[in-house]
Amino acid sequence: MIRTTNVKEGRIDLSSCRRVDERTYERWTRRAKLLDGDVILTREAPIGEVGYVSGLGPVFLGQRLMQYRPDPKKVVPRYLYYAFRSTDLQHQFGSHEGSGSVVSHIRVADCHEFKVSLPPIRQQELVVDLLGSIDDKIELNRRMNDTLEAMAQAIFRDWFVDFGPTRRKIEGASDPAEIMGRLVTDPKRLRQRADLFPAALGDDGLPATWNRRSLLTEAQLVSGGTPKTTESGYWGGAIKWASAKDVSQCASSFLLDTERTITDLGLRKSAAKIVPRFATVLVARGATTGRYCMFGDSFAMNQTCYGLVSRRSAPFFLNQAFGALVESLVQAAHGSVFDTVTTKTLEMATVVDPGEAPRVAYEALAGPLIMKVLENLRESKTLVATRDLLLPKLMSGEITIRDAEQRLEAAQ
Repeated sequence: MIRTTNVKEGRIDLSSCRRVDERTYERWTRRAKLLDGDVILTREAPIGEVGYVSGLGPVFLGQRLMQYRPDPKKVVPRYLYYAFRSTDLQHQFGSHEGSGSVVSHIRVADCHEFKVSLPPIRQQELVVDLLGSIDDKIELNRRMNDTLEAMAQAIFRDWFVDFGPTRRKIEGASDPAEIMGRLVTDPKRLRQRADLFPAALGDDGLPATWNRRSLLTEAQLVSGGTPKTTESGYWGGAIKWASAKDVSQCASSFLLDTERTITDLGLRKSAAKIVPRFATVLVARGATTGRYCMFGDSFAMNQTCYGLVSRRSAPFFLNQAFGALVESLVQAAHGSVFDTVTTKTLEMATVVDPGEAPRVAYEALAGPLIMKVLENLRESKTLVATRDLLLPKLMSGEITIRDAEQRLEAAQ
C-alpha cells in the first residue's frame, strides 16, 4: 500500500510501505488498479508530491492520494508526471481555489480543476527524453551509492562486528583471500590485511588484543546552538545551519544542504559551532531521535543534534561504529519520558577498538567507496538543479529543446 510518506521528491519508495494479503488487495482495487504510466498525486500532508508508476508490481493507494491515467492520444504519460512537478501545477495544487491562499488539502472534487498546457505529442516526447535522461542519471547514481554504501558496511560488519577474519582463521583458513571473506580483492594487500587480525578470540569474545572503549574516547562530542530568531542580522548568511529536521530527513549518508543559513555574527552570538565535514551527526531528542548522517561540508547545527568528530582521523570507521550501536542508544532513549539521547548515554556507549592498524586499513579500503558516494551526491545535486531550472522553461516554451540540451551539457 502506497501512502503519502512513500511519495517524495518525484520517487515512489516502497521500502517502508505497508503490505496486505491478496484478498485485501483485490477488495481495495475493485474500482481501479494502478497501471504503469499512472501518475500519483498526494492531496494532503503534504500536498503536491508526485510519483510515476513503472514496474512496481501489485500496488495500491492508501488514503490522501489520487491517481491520474493519461489519455495516450493527448499526453505522453511521463510528460504529465513532469507537468505535475512544474511550478505552474505545483502552484495550482497549493492554491486550487483560485484565491492564492495556501490550502491544507485537495478535495477529490477539485481534481478536475487543474489545467495543464499540452504541446504536440512529438514535442512532449522530446521533453520527456531530455528530462528523463537527467532522472536516469540521478537514479543510476542513487543505485550506485546504495551498492557502495552496502560494500563499506559489509566490510565493517565482517571485520569489526562478526570478527569474520579471526573466526575463519580459527576454523583453519590459511589463504589470505579466504581469511578476508573475499571482500578484499587487492592481491598486493591481501596477506598484509589478513595478518592484522588475531587468530584467537579472548575471554570477552573479542579477537585477542582487541578491546572495547567508550565511544567518546574515539570521538569528540560537539553540541550546537540556535541564534536568536528575532535578530534578522543572524540569519540568511553563508553558513549552513543544520536542524534536527535537516538531519532526520536526509535521504542519503551525507547531508549537503540545510533549510536555513546563519551569518558570522549569528555564529559568534550563539552557542552554535562549526562542525567539520565528515562528522557523524545525530538527532538527540524528539520523534526522530537516533536519525544520523555525515556532514558533506562544514556546517553549524542546532542544539537538538550532537556531532561526533573522530579523534583518530578515521571518520568513516567512526560512522560505521556508531551505526552499529545506534539502535541500542535509541532503545535506551525510548525508556525515558521524552525520547532523548543525553551526553551520559553517549559516555556509556562503547565501540570496538581494534588498534590502529586495522582501523587504518578499513579507512583506506572504505574511504574511496564513501568518497565516491559523496561525489555522486554532488553530481546528482547539480543535475537536480539543472532539471528543476529547465522544467518550467520547457513546459512554458520559454526555451527550446536544443537550448536545454546545451545547458545540460554545460552543467555536466
